[in-house]
Amino acid sequence: MGVINITPDSFYTGSRQTDEKDILNHVEKMLTDGASIIDIGGYSSRPGAEHIAEEEEVHRVVHPITGIRKRFPEAVISIDTFRSSVARKAVDAGADMINDISGGELDSEMHNTVAQLQAPYICMHMKGTPETMTSLADYNNLEHEIIAYFHQKIVALQMAGVKDIVIDPGFGFAKTIDQNFQLMNSLNMLSILGKPLLIGVSRKSMIWKTLQASPEHALNGTTALNMVALLKGASILRVHDVKEAVETVKLFARLTQAEGRV
Repeated sequence: MGVINITPDSFYTGSRQTDEKDILNHVEKMLTDGASIIDIGGYSSRPGAEHIAEEEEVHRVVHPITGIRKRFPEAVISIDTFRSSVARKAVDAGADMINDISGGELDSEMHNTVAQLQAPYICMHMKGTPETMTSLADYNNLEHEIIAYFHQKIVALQMAGVKDIVIDPGFGFAKTIDQNFQLMNSLNMLSILGKPLLIGVSRKSMIWKTLQASPEHALNGTTALNMVALLKGASILRVHDVKEAVETVKLFARLTQAEGRV
């Protein structure tokens, strides 16, 4: 899954795109590099990001999605939003699936909207909002609480009529750096939920702060943790750098082939 942020303030400058021509060129490169999904977001969820109105978010994402659908009719497009109205308008414009950082916590209409649209749904774990989440990284048992959260969400989504559910443990969302590494180390525990697992660690602070670097110098660390995630059960890698992630997946595939021959 290649990330396109149509925002002026996403944490990694290389993912920010606002000009229509640049967006289409970036999407073309990602698809050429092997992206299976293009994830379009118009609301920055980094800690302390500016809150924007729904109308602004719609304005940012709908026209680019329309353009991507027209130029790349076979592309699978995901809309990254926690607002049901934005999700609906994005799907109407050509998006195929919905990626919700709040799992429906920030919009009570999201689950019913997804069910009505019959769109695949990525349900992420987060506490609070992007503005408050850094103060909510308090857990008695991190893994058990995340599993319980997803169990409740999966039941609610299925009762609403949502058929295709992907789970995302939400690295960096209401979790400290130590908690992020703890979660990565025990990622295979989430297999008990029986749902595809999306992992998004691309250029995040757990990498560049550990390496005393910056988001711009966190590609190698991203690749290293993406391989760990695949080894521990990840089905989808959400990344800024598609070529490197695709190479990681290919090497992982060869590794599992070799394991099967033993």
